[in-house]
Amino acid sequence: MSDALRQAFTAFASYGKGQEIKVDMDNKNFSKCIKDSKIMDAKCMTSTEVDITFMKVKAKTDRTINFVQFCAALDHFAQKKGVRRAELEQKIAAASPQSNATQAAAVKFHDDKSLYTGVHKNGGPTNVDKMRAGGLAGLCDRSPADNRGVKYVH
Repeated sequence: MSDALRQAFTAFASYGKGQEIKVDMDNKNFSKCIKDSKIMDAKCMTSTEVDITFMKVKAKTDRTINFVQFCAALDHFAQKKGVRRAELEQKIAAASPQSNATQAAAVKFHDDKSLYTGVHKNGGPTNVDKMRAGGLAGLCDRSPADNRGVKYVH
């Protein structure tokens, strides 16, 4: 069971970190692990208890815990809930990090470009004048002049 538990630990530790594989778990991912594996309950395993346990098992100056410290936290949870540690290990090994992001609803007049009207139908507004390819550069007179702006006569 230890190998499956280690894989679950790595999956939760790496959650939200991109492609990087992490070997240490921070408090946010530790809480996510306990919550997603359904160990947390309203009676004895509250989010406050999970945070306190994380602070107990980590080293004083560290911000993360390793696998051994994670197992020590599981021992504490098993004692607190009055169950065997193997039962908690099975729950964690069976769980995986869940993402619950919201999905944007479809908006007919925004998503369907065939329904666009007016200036947006032709590509939208622009800050570049189509008549002058150079934009404002065609309007500026950059011929040589003195400090007062009087042009030099050659």
